Amino acid sequence: MTGWNDLIDDVVSGDWKDPVSGQRAVVQFEAIRIAEDLDGGEADLLAPLRLGKRLAVVSDANTHEAMGRRVAKHLKGLAAIEEVVLPGGIHCDEAAIAMVREKTRHADALVAVGSGSLSDTCKYATFKDGRKYAVFGTAASMNGYAATTASVTLANGYKTSLPAHAPRGIFLDLKVSAAAPTWLSAAGLGDSLCRPTAQVEWWASHRLFGTSYSQAPYALFLGEEAKMLASAAGLARHDVAANGHLQRVLTLCGLGVCFTGTSHHGSMGEHQVSHWIDMFAGDAHPGTTHGQQVGVASLAMARLHHELLALDTPPLIRATQIAEADFVARYGPEIGPMCFAEASKKAFDRPGAEAFNRKLAALWPELRQELRPMLMDPAAMKAALRAAGAPTTATELGLDRKLWRGAMKHARDVRNRWSFLDLADDAGLLDDFLDRDEQ
Repeated sequence: MTGWNDLIDDVVSGDWKDPVSGQRAVVQFEAIRIAEDLDGGEADLLAPLRLGKRLAVVSDANTHEAMGRRVAKHLKGLAAIEEVVLPGGIHCDEAAIAMVREKTRHADALVAVGSGSLSDTCKYATFKDGRKYAVFGTAASMNGYAATTASVTLANGYKTSLPAHAPRGIFLDLKVSAAAPTWLSAAGLGDSLCRPTAQVEWWASHRLFGTSYSQAPYALFLGEEAKMLASAAGLARHDVAANGHLQRVLTLCGLGVCFTGTSHHGSMGEHQVSHWIDMFAGDAHPGTTHGQQVGVASLAMARLHHELLALDTPPLIRATQIAEADFVARYGPEIGPMCFAEASKKAFDRPGAEAFNRKLAALWPELRQELRPMLMDPAAMKAALRAAGAPTTATELGLDRKLWRGAMKHARDVRNRWSFLDLADDAGLLDDFLDRDEQ
């Protein structure tokens, strides 16, 4: 297939406009290139970016063999190259960021070779010290290559999204993506399936609380979603085209941040569930990735959305049951107050709950009609994940059911973004849903 860069090139050049507002994207990227084979062309791709005379090529024990060694070899005619190979399985936390800054301190810029935590670690490290970076993505496992935020775990264990900067160039070799372990591409599919759940909750929040909303991110990639889902089975066969469709959706989703300045269009309740698991599962964490967890959480959230939106009369909430002592008991003296501060921003007292109920009752018929086109059939979502070889239940993730229930029940604690988890819990409906939901 050709055309992997259609629309992407228009956004980077500033030629694409939001069809609603007419706004052009303001992007930090100078180049984004998706191709079936980039082997041998790395220097030509990086040369126009003028990153400097000394470059650190940063990979890990896995991505070094997959692509890092090759990238470093082909860049030696462009600049002085220092190869930095990190341990496998690093997390984007303050210690890893400090390590990357120290190991690459003599380089003018960084060239990250990898995805997920490695990409975010290089992104935030260079943001902190003002250096440029570019990324050669390996697996199609995340939508964060193009985002101007980084998911960082603080020293106390609190996972948060921090402002960062975008890479000067993003280069995705589809043969490398397709050659990666298939569970990584399946995890990318899981991460991308948050679109319907995030859109429903972002729009509902906009209508109920007057928060910002933009259709621009969805205008960018909704046309690609069906192709990605139709080719999901190819991800389990190392198919290049299937990985191309997935990388296009992931890249276009990331570009949405250029219009919104936030990640709301692809990160609402389902992401809070994944973050809660990463923050609080401890030794019971099965080692699953963010994308795998988001896929299962998106399925559960989609079922919750369908159930609530099937109600002819809206749920009636009560005042939010929230006390700082409970948060400290649940999460400890450091993270407990942080979570309480986040959750308090969206908590209702009794008058607030009564006012919310009046507004929801007035909007409910119209809101249901507005949200229905945004939904995706949970059965179709599950079928796509299964075809790709991804987990679809907490059991398949390797999570104890009690831990999964805790994640769904308390995920609302970790962010101030309102979701249907807040609605269902404040209405006294969440526990019953969790008793019945398949996991």
